[in-house]
Amino acid sequence: MKNTILILLLIFLIAYKATAQQTLTAADSAKYSVYYWHSKDLFENLPDINGEIIFLGNSITDGCEWFEMFNNRKCLNRGISADITDGVLLRLNAITRVKPAKIFLMIGINDLGIGRSIEETTKNYELIIKRIKTETPKTKLYIESILPVNPALPGKISHTGKTEMIKELNNALRLLAAKYNCKYIDLFPVMSDSNDHLKKEYTLDGIHLTYKGYKAWADFIRPLVR
Repeated sequence: MKNTILILLLIFLIAYKATAQQTLTAADSAKYSVYYWHSKDLFENLPDINGEIIFLGNSITDGCEWFEMFNNRKCLNRGISADITDGVLLRLNAITRVKPAKIFLMIGINDLGIGRSIEETTKNYELIIKRIKTETPKTKLYIESILPVNPALPGKISHTGKTEMIKELNNALRLLAAKYNCKYIDLFPVMSDSNDHLKKEYTLDGIHLTYKGYKAWADFIRPLVR
């Protein structure tokens, strides 16, 4: 009898803790833009497609028309401009609920841009991976490296000045991918010049991509999308 009571109490505490954490995070609406909340609402209510291929991330993902790039209506854009790892965690239910065939994940540059450490960003990133693996275990998860930036162009220095931190974070992501048996996609050398900066022909502001930049990215991962 005592064991039964203890087990029920433990289940209650776990459920209470999870609910409290979710409520606390969701209530922190000032942390995210109106665009974030509009996009989150949209993604949660759009009709599901069988075998979805989801591109998940921030403005760099958000800026591409993926279904047109791959001529595949199953390629869905789930990027939100200015998003961070916390934001992905908060809206991840809408992603895992549909049990997508594949997820291409790129997130983290904005975490560095707001002054978050490599360790903090990596910790959140690991939570994202663990949830995806738990909630939709048959989904193929691809961990995409953070792209290089170019400090010579007129973007935010909080982002474009982070080359060394990006390389350090990418090393951490490579280790996480190995730990959780995910495919790591190293886009950094594909997109960078000899100075480890984002190629000028791929960007106007040193962060976001032109069509040529997206084309290089898409061509590199095309075999995996297929």
